[in-house]
Amino acid sequence: MKRPNVVYIFADDMGYGDVSCLNEKAAFRTVHLDRLAAEGLRFTDAHASSSVCTPSRYSVLTGRYNWRSVLKRGVTGGYSRPILEKGRLTVPALLREKGYRTACVGKWHLGLEWRLKDGGVAATYQDEEEVDFGAPITDGPTEHGFDRFFGISASLDMPPYVYIENDRATAVPTRRFEGADGKAFMRPGRIGDDFRPEEVLPALTDRVERLVAEYAQGDAPFFIYFPLPAPHTPILPTEAFQGRSGTNAYGDFCLQVDDTVGRVMAALERHGVDENTIVVFAADNGCSPMADFDELAAFGHRPSHVFRGMKADIFEGGHRIPLLVRWPDAIRGGRETGETVCLVDLMATLAEIVGYVLPPDAAEDSVSNLPLWTETGAGPVREATVHHSVNGSFSIRQGRWKLEMCPDSGGWSFPRSGRPEESAGLPPIQLYDLSRDIGERENVQAEHPDVVARLTALLTRYVREGRSTPGPAQPNTGARHWPQLNWLAEGDV
Repeated sequence: MKRPNVVYIFADDMGYGDVSCLNEKAAFRTVHLDRLAAEGLRFTDAHASSSVCTPSRYSVLTGRYNWRSVLKRGVTGGYSRPILEKGRLTVPALLREKGYRTACVGKWHLGLEWRLKDGGVAATYQDEEEVDFGAPITDGPTEHGFDRFFGISASLDMPPYVYIENDRATAVPTRRFEGADGKAFMRPGRIGDDFRPEEVLPALTDRVERLVAEYAQGDAPFFIYFPLPAPHTPILPTEAFQGRSGTNAYGDFCLQVDDTVGRVMAALERHGVDENTIVVFAADNGCSPMADFDELAAFGHRPSHVFRGMKADIFEGGHRIPLLVRWPDAIRGGRETGETVCLVDLMATLAEIVGYVLPPDAAEDSVSNLPLWTETGAGPVREATVHHSVNGSFSIRQGRWKLEMCPDSGGWSFPRSGRPEESAGLPPIQLYDLSRDIGERENVQAEHPDVVARLTALLTRYVREGRSTPGPAQPNTGARHWPQLNWLAEGDV
């Protein structure tokens, strides 16, 4: 079989319940995503490795859990330094070795090296006024496996508000944007004259359509990584989508994301490459409270569906995400699987498809999902799955059991991280039987000490060995900066 093209569409802060083929009670219909599922495979137990943006992106591109990187909690900003290690194998680098053309279009959010006027490198937003926007930007996508990049440095609510093409800003930002509040939230910062926040998603989609048209003319396969800036803040649906969902601006923006997926699918079909193209749609974490959950609930819509929590949380609503895969040449359409998978699995899956033998120091936590795609295997593909919250709290899931190494949400929902009064009197850990308590309401850690001990030991081994897949032990990055790993003696990780 000819090696397949791959298009990976990565929504930003879109909840499991925002996709109507996964949530029959959704207040609006995501017709293009529903079609993608009808023609492919939908996962009902898929997870991002983290409940926030930057960490999930790291895991997708490296096949390694995000908490093994230098970033132990939170996310990077628009001027943050890179967290991708130099020399680490990435998905695009792997595919490029196999003859693929590789492009990233969209939100990078893994850090870049912005040069300062004095020759140094920016580290924080406070460095903005000293950035030399005319200088090359280093350690970005084109140095980690992508032939091309067009997009933005981080989330669309983070400065600098400039487009980047390969290693250069397309315009020097000569003016300052004072920021915005509410659903249109954006931080103050420098903005380019060619940059209109409401036009970013359409502009990126246009670029992907043009790439498909170009790549379809050649013989080499292609990989397009399309990390969307939506429906993350600023929630700015274009005029054509305003009011279309019958809910609020967030619902409208979700429909614009759905339309974006439809446009990419149409481009593949128009240029005759859809049959042998793998299209993956996923989200980087759960829905943000900026969507206004109470307002959406008034319309009968729940972005987290039946799951507890939201973006940032260790609860299911933080990291259980929509995942749809279509590959007409190899995946029988209209199927659903309840097997537990993680977005970190992309690298091992594509490596198996293209016949790439992964070295011991790459994809340490990635497991091929190809048996699930092609119905060639039986039983779980993953031994267990580790989850991570915004404050660095850990959880491990195996089968029906989910052990959370914190007394609270680890994030933004009640009981909130950093608010000890909200978790006062609660046990220091949580154990849930998801087979009968998908809402994570009954903590049964006291009744099942054997399960707690077994899962703690497994998580400890995964941390200490630097991997969760078979192979020689590997080092973790910045291991001594893990305050949340309080069940391990310092120096043992």
